[in-house]
Amino acid sequence: MVHVPSVSPATGQPTPPYYIHTLGNHFVDVKGRVLLLRGVNLSGDTKAPVGAASHILDGFWDTAEKGKENFVGRPLRLEDADIHFSRLKGWGFTMLRYVVPWEALEHEGPGIYDEAFIDYTITMLRKCKEYGFRVYMDPHQDVWSRFSGGSGAPFWTLHACGLNPRNFTATGSLIHNEYHDPSKFPLMSWPTSYYRLPSLTMFTLFFGGRDFAPKCIIDGQNIQDYLQSHFINAYIHLANRIREAGGLFDECVIGWESINEPSEGFIGLQNIHNNPSSQLLKKEASPTPAQAIRLAAGIPQDVEYWSFGQVGPWKSGTVKIDPQGKTAWLDPDREPDGVSPWGWKRDPGWELGRCIWEQHGVWNKDTGEMLKPNYFGRSRVNPSKKVSFVEEYWLPHWKSWVSRIRVAHPETIHFIQPPLFTPPPKISANDILGRACYSPHFYDGLTLMTRHWNWFNSNTIAVLRNKLHVVQSFKFGDEAIRKNFEDQLAIFREDVQQNVGEYPVIIGETGTPYDMDSKKSYGKTDGGVYTGDHSSQTVALDASLNANDAFNIYNFTIWTYNADHSWEHGDGWNGEDLSIWSPDDYIYRRRKKVQQLAKAASESHLPIPGRPQVFDAPTPIGSDIDRSSSVNVGPLVLPQSLFSSTSNHLEFLTDGARALHAFCRPYPVKTNGRPKHISYSIAKREFSLTVRVEAGEYSGAPLGQDCPTEIYIPLTTFSSPTTIFPAQHHPRSHSPAHEANQSTDSLHSLHSLNKECHEVGSVSSTTKLAKKKSFLRKKPSVVDGISQVHFAFASNRVRAASSLSLHLTSDVHVPLEIPPDVLDIDVEVSSGHWEVNGQTLRWWYDPPATPAEFTIKVRARRHPCDPPLPSSNDGCNLM
Repeated sequence: MVHVPSVSPATGQPTPPYYIHTLGNHFVDVKGRVLLLRGVNLSGDTKAPVGAASHILDGFWDTAEKGKENFVGRPLRLEDADIHFSRLKGWGFTMLRYVVPWEALEHEGPGIYDEAFIDYTITMLRKCKEYGFRVYMDPHQDVWSRFSGGSGAPFWTLHACGLNPRNFTATGSLIHNEYHDPSKFPLMSWPTSYYRLPSLTMFTLFFGGRDFAPKCIIDGQNIQDYLQSHFINAYIHLANRIREAGGLFDECVIGWESINEPSEGFIGLQNIHNNPSSQLLKKEASPTPAQAIRLAAGIPQDVEYWSFGQVGPWKSGTVKIDPQGKTAWLDPDREPDGVSPWGWKRDPGWELGRCIWEQHGVWNKDTGEMLKPNYFGRSRVNPSKKVSFVEEYWLPHWKSWVSRIRVAHPETIHFIQPPLFTPPPKISANDILGRACYSPHFYDGLTLMTRHWNWFNSNTIAVLRNKLHVVQSFKFGDEAIRKNFEDQLAIFREDVQQNVGEYPVIIGETGTPYDMDSKKSYGKTDGGVYTGDHSSQTVALDASLNANDAFNIYNFTIWTYNADHSWEHGDGWNGEDLSIWSPDDYIYRRRKKVQQLAKAASESHLPIPGRPQVFDAPTPIGSDIDRSSSVNVGPLVLPQSLFSSTSNHLEFLTDGARALHAFCRPYPVKTNGRPKHISYSIAKREFSLTVRVEAGEYSGAPLGQDCPTEIYIPLTTFSSPTTIFPAQHHPRSHSPAHEANQSTDSLHSLHSLNKECHEVGSVSSTTKLAKKKSFLRKKPSVVDGISQVHFAFASNRVRAASSLSLHLTSDVHVPLEIPPDVLDIDVEVSSGHWEVNGQTLRWWYDPPATPAEFTIKVRARRHPCDPPLPSSNDGCNLM
């Protein structure tokens, strides 16, 4: 175990039992066990208000200008929360990155907070605590705001900076709902908006307004101070409300992250005629910064047009953008006498309606000439040097942020997130107080861009940091790609150790797209034969998550879990489709089961115990029954599989999941010692863990008493037919008249269920959303149906199957209670002893006299009747 102090390094107060330390590159509990905190982002749905997915234009501008957005219900509907949290916990997750955009807190106007949303957030956090999750809060943004093509900041911040968002599209920006056909919005084009005028300007003003826009004064403050103070104050208000609610800080909410994916804006550009060298992604019309400035002023420009091929972006031509007289700058008439309807007063020296960069001498609008092309490139501290955005602008903001957060939440863990793929600057121990975690992001960029799992990939981080030429960075073959990802993530450990200290790493975002290969998984290709097939996504996601194992031993939160996901609109934001669960996958799988069950019944086949799938090796029933008779023939003994709570748990954890075997993976939740290496093979269903234990590390209770290593072993992979579908059964007897009526009711239930499944199983319109939600909340009980039916009309196989169909939508009790003997595994340990209870394996070993390494290997036990492990139709296999 790791030596842990008995008092907090931040406050000097004694540490309570639930306290989490950040020591020796890890999260550590008060017993000295290393914690791996893994889970999901909750959720991408919160990027937009309820009912306002990014493709919807109706009411978009009017609602924003009135500040009347509604975020109550984000990230989950309260009435569905128990189901979702039970599922997440059943998948072994312990950590949630809780997404809260600034807009959700302060959309109504400067200093006006949405107390109803904050109340709802506190209620949801109590649910998180109820299910045992640890949470870190994410002040989320993408390209500044929904109104500049992303998410994050309130609408009024753009007006405060003198911008008119209604003209952004006309002046060269990309906004999903204003694209000529939102359904054809170019995939992954939204990140290019970081290099368009609104985002470039907003981030420059937010981080560096005092230096680069000294004329921009509002309410007596420079725009930088105005924006940063409102941003920080909004989250401090949220933090204070959470603290006042009681029982959430440290027990549930363990920390606060700095602003998500911060951007440099113009800061650091050495020549605004050129795109920054870090801009590897170009797609659609791609103006240079100088062209973006001219376009915002209404000046037509011929700009490069870029497409994205198998190996990256390539210039495919040029295109003319003509704003047709519109500008991105706010008309002076919007602020009579310099006073805004939002309540601020603008300084007379800030001329509204005119480009602020023209006002600061960067260019001449009359000639279009850039007078100071390196205006943003030199340090204001030492003009002889190039500016360092991270050290000179990001770090001062971060210090202001953490100093304020620490007052509201004294024991907070500071989750540090500098710009993407940029190492953090040197951070003083006095700013951290022993409470920190590095939280970079990692995505397989090639798969994300091409929507295809390729046979090659590249070392993106090494290229961005000028360690490799792009040609040298390519890797070929699955194993080389997996090793490449491991090597890239290993750099993050170097980053934090060199610049911050020996603190843990959590990959704050990672994931894979599910709309690969022209939405093959949604039945859009090959006549629909690949509907529900997530095999490519499984390989891709496993490669990314495997990189967090091996020798890296990282915490992570997958992007994302969206309860409102749909096959048609994905995550509901800019065409992204990364949710690991979908209501449409849930409905598709249920509908498929009903159809196959009816087919099996019509062929005189019913499910039997001892089989992992409902319809494997169908067997005839009722061979001793006179099928010409329609009289009551007495009770029929049903397979115990139909009464198995474990099979219900498997259905519950499987239905709607996408690439399940990739993300629902074994890992050491609590390790006595220091985890050295983790290995997991989906194909072989094998897991191994090596632990290094130093001599004399044990200062607490004896190792064998209350400090075992605890490993999560998912039943979705490490159970077997004999544990899921036990052969023993207990027939139930009821009056024939009651059972005959029940059979008729069950037939009606099948017809109703099948009808509803067909109506909403391939939802393609938001008008069907209410029907879909209603279907998902229906929980027919197996007790009310199957267990009381004896197939009185055995000559009618469809009628018999109608009763069985109820099992497919049978309810599970939440919170989920996993039976103790659900796993079917072989375990090999190099030392000590072990036991299994539910999905938790506990492993004890004696403290060594000298440093030692212990290894445990876990394999799914194989049986002759076992089918091959699913590698396709993952998440939609009939279990």
